[in-house]
Amino acid sequence: MTEPVSVGVLGLHNSKETKSILNTVNALGHEGYWLRQNNLVVEIEDGQATLEPDVDVIVNRLLLSNTEQPAELLGLAKSLGRLRPMLNRPENVLTAFHKFSTATLLADSAVQIPDAALALDADRLNALREKFGDEAVYKTAIGTHGGGTWKIGRDESVNPRVGDRYAFLQELIEQTDEQRQSDLRVYVVDGEIEGAMRRWAPDNDWRTNVALGGEVEAVPDLPDQAASMAVEAADMIGLDYAGVDLVEGVDGWHLLEVNPTAGFRGLFRATGHNPAASIATLAIETAGGSVDPDQVEQLAGVLDDSMPETVTQTKPTTREPMEVIGYTEEVLVSGTSGTERVVAKSDTGAARTSIDTRLAAEIGAGPIKSMTRVRSGSTKTGKSRPIVDIVVGIGGDRHTVAASLEDRSHMDYSLLLGRDILEHYQIDVKRTIDSGNGTTEEEEEETGEE
Repeated sequence: MTEPVSVGVLGLHNSKETKSILNTVNALGHEGYWLRQNNLVVEIEDGQATLEPDVDVIVNRLLLSNTEQPAELLGLAKSLGRLRPMLNRPENVLTAFHKFSTATLLADSAVQIPDAALALDADRLNALREKFGDEAVYKTAIGTHGGGTWKIGRDESVNPRVGDRYAFLQELIEQTDEQRQSDLRVYVVDGEIEGAMRRWAPDNDWRTNVALGGEVEAVPDLPDQAASMAVEAADMIGLDYAGVDLVEGVDGWHLLEVNPTAGFRGLFRATGHNPAASIATLAIETAGGSVDPDQVEQLAGVLDDSMPETVTQTKPTTREPMEVIGYTEEVLVSGTSGTERVVAKSDTGAARTSIDTRLAAEIGAGPIKSMTRVRSGSTKTGKSRPIVDIVVGIGGDRHTVAASLEDRSHMDYSLLLGRDILEHYQIDVKRTIDSGNGTTEEEEEETGEE
């Protein structure tokens, strides 16, 4: 075995996948370092650039899709990529995480993609709507975990932007199976398929993302067309590792998107295989190191997402501070046809975010996904409310949530932030934005979906 090499994993979020890659690097006898806020330094002195920690290779795990300014992170990755070899180089990540850019790159290839249309003018975009039949997919060009994706009817108008994201229309692939909506997630590392799983949409939804509650099952016998499309797509985009999403239609397989920072906990749950072993191996070998193939195979059968020793030795064991927001906060709320800036109230007693019916109509929230029952403090019987998808922007973060729809015209705030959003923040109850006439709002408790 060669001398140990050092592998840096670049990730500013508390990611279990990042921890798994680092633990695998360490288990293989090399040195893994988590490159993040508390230790990453780049200096330029006398015409020379230096990097700290001084790693030999970098695995890029920056999550660009759920940040307000992805160009900032792309610039950071580009800076580091000039100093060290990087797996999933930023220029290729840019193509992958922008869904329409992915589609245009693959348009002339053997990879079959759904028809799509992007226009910067609302009239032009809606004029193209008829081409896509009774139902179409409307999605933001940048999005993650199924956020910013809607299924719309023929008569629904859309905007070319959802909040600060461009959006486009896409053909809804008619599936051969009449059961629940499903797709395939195929994980590719260094041109080889690590595993595949079928993802089933949860009840009352058509999106299959695991983060939204989708169920998964292993696909041991991957169809040849799906396998070749997944490998070719990752290769054409130039990704060292990727999760490739495919759906089967009446005329064969279609590629939906390619995720350069795809999670793999769902894949491990379905297949018992951890792609971190192959990602770590590729990084080590890129830096000139070597690994024991038998040990790699053994590590592929476990998923250790505990805090790596190399992190706990250099960082105090305290929780990273959460961003603070006020009891009332100015936010952006978006739907399929518009965005409004409103003052929202934080309510940690509410499990789900709720939105006023009039505001929901203005932004094009919907369509209705399901019904939920809530219990009010003034009534002992529950009330049923529709559930719609909205996108809420707070500072630099974006949250796609299934919000309950209610008439809040008699209340101060047209948007109530529930625990589905507030779990990511610390609430400062003394910090408020003066708005409204002082009407007291009742706290309501969600009792379950119907």
